[in-house]
Amino acid sequence: MDKIDLKIRTKQFAVDTIRFINELPKSKANDVISYQIIKSSTSVAANYRAALRGRSTAEFVSKLNIVLEESDESNFWYEIIQDTNETIDANKLKKLLNESNELTAIFASSLKTARNNIKNAKS
Repeated sequence: MDKIDLKIRTKQFAVDTIRFINELPKSKANDVISYQIIKSSTSVAANYRAALRGRSTAEFVSKLNIVLEESDESNFWYEIIQDTNETIDANKLKKLLNESNELTAIFASSLKTARNNIKNAKS
């Protein structure tokens, strides 16, 4: 997967999250969870775009760390939704949980590669 595909994919993850959250039943808990997951999922896309514009490898790695944290946080909030909402569309939730897991794995691997590249460049 190239950078452009991943840029599109992270944006779609944010859009799909917003659409899913808009379908959640209204409650005090869901309002808080909705706020948190919208922040984290949109941050994945926004910070990945920022990483691509990084002026240095160190800046790229720094932004990618944020992307990894936010994708993992999104996954956490999806798990909370799964555990607390019985009336949601299970298929949509499963798709979003899978996507947040896949994005987390992709960015963890990308960070490992970037760190190895930095280490090898210093050698």
